[in-house]
Amino acid sequence: MLYYLFEYLDKLDFPGAGMFQYVMFRSAMAAIFSLLIGIFAGKKIIHALQRKQIGETIRNLDLEGQYSKRGTPTMGGVIVILSILVSTLLFGKLENIYIILMIVSTVWLGTLGFADDYIKVFKKDKEGLKGKFKIVAQVGLGLIVGLTIYFSPEMVVRENTEVRINNVIEEVTYQNEDVKSTSTTIPFVKNNNFDYRWLVNWMGDYADIAVWIVFVIVVILIVTAVSNSANLTDGLDGLTSGSSAIIGVALGVLAYVSGRVDFASYLNIMYIPGGDELMVFASAFVGACVGFLWYNAYPAQVFMGDTGSLTMGGIIGVFAVLIHKELLLPILCGVFFVEALSVIAQVTYFKFTKRKYGVGKRVFKMTPLHHHYQKPGDGSIDALIQKPFAPLAEPKIVSRFWLVGMILVVVALAPLKMR
Repeated sequence: MLYYLFEYLDKLDFPGAGMFQYVMFRSAMAAIFSLLIGIFAGKKIIHALQRKQIGETIRNLDLEGQYSKRGTPTMGGVIVILSILVSTLLFGKLENIYIILMIVSTVWLGTLGFADDYIKVFKKDKEGLKGKFKIVAQVGLGLIVGLTIYFSPEMVVRENTEVRINNVIEEVTYQNEDVKSTSTTIPFVKNNNFDYRWLVNWMGDYADIAVWIVFVIVVILIVTAVSNSANLTDGLDGLTSGSSAIIGVALGVLAYVSGRVDFASYLNIMYIPGGDELMVFASAFVGACVGFLWYNAYPAQVFMGDTGSLTMGGIIGVFAVLIHKELLLPILCGVFFVEALSVIAQVTYFKFTKRKYGVGKRVFKMTPLHHHYQKPGDGSIDALIQKPFAPLAEPKIVSRFWLVGMILVVVALAPLKMR
């Protein structure tokens, strides 16, 4: 909204109004405002949650210090959503299709998570919203995003073409016209691009339609997987919010360089006209995560609940799809995916051993993975992996997971220059 106000003032030669034309300036302002909203509005929201006795129900997991968290306000994800939406509405170009989709995704997933928490807290149903309804909602959002990319004339790219001399890239050029594309950036290989059309070339004349069906299915899987993985990761103070902030920084950088033809040419990636505006949203997202972390860091004064975790994960998934970087997510979101895989491995191995030997066995002492490090490896739990033998303190586990997340961001971004 402020963008349009200052655009008008700039026409009147108002001093400093022209700064709002720059994405970097508006991104910085969005991050600052989002952070301040999270800190100052967050305090009032936490007090309101305490007055309404909206506290977390703690299951007996036999973890050190778990009962000290009993009664801590939950549904704090409202703080994150409020911070993101207000900052984006203030500093974003609201006619930009990418910003519109991110706002829709935030509201959609926020509503889903809020409904889940509402049933848990107010209806006293620990299971919350039925899993099938969550999946339907996530699939619905995936369809909205995928079909919008297909039908919207504004969601186009200019694919990169290499000019080689003696097998050395001398220049990266772009087509003169914008095109619809199902290509995406892929790490660790030359040329960087992978087109989903390769999967359906065998279909001949039907390939043009089939590739978009494949693409929409991929979008649905990504949104669902990242959203649920982030939800599983939300078990220690500050783990999901801190990890999401790290991922958000990486996605913001990728959005900016993809929307700038000079940087996109240097990195040999697709140029996405208008995509740099997503940096404003990414900045608001990072600011919101850090602002929430102000109260969510150990010992947490508030938990985000599914209102926050489902929303954060879904935002990351949708954002990556919009900038055609979704195949970087297994690396960028490595912490989330390893947490999810630990649960899958645990359940699968337990069922297999119970069916084969009559007694279920575990791979880890406890899942999701962060709880594994909170359990002693003294053999009291029959698990294949006993290390570390001494349980780690919660802040140390969270800090190490953050460090791993930072390393993964570097690993994901460094190969983009690979030729």
